[in-house]
Amino acid sequence: MHDVGLLRRLSLLDPLVYADGNRLIGEFKGALAENFILSKLCRQFEGLPRYWRSGNRAEIDFLIQHRNRIIPVEVKSEENIKSRSLSEYRKHFAPGLSLRFSLRNLKKDGGFINLQLFMVNYAKRFHDSTFC
Repeated sequence: MHDVGLLRRLSLLDPLVYADGNRLIGEFKGALAENFILSKLCRQFEGLPRYWRSGNRAEIDFLIQHRNRIIPVEVKSEENIKSRSLSEYRKHFAPGLSLRFSLRNLKKDGGFINLQLFMVNYAKRFHDSTFC
């Protein structure tokens, strides 16, 4: 959905679930974060983002095509950014750069650009400036 608030409502989650730290939000936090990021990425990049999975070993939240590049995108709803899947994808396909959205601060680390979730509207700009 293009509106995370409507998604929360249709999921029948009470708005207080965020403030209470209810364990129920743990079940939906990742899905809500991914939905939020997807809705913003669709507005910036041509084509629809794709999902990638390698059997039961690894999965990438989104693959975006931009110009002649495939950009793997990982979404984390916490500060924990460990991702065996993204590392495995990078090992097999060697993309120039990967985007990660999380609660961590903005940082370029090797082949990764980590953007805070709220900075998703600048994803294309950060990616382009890195390759210039």
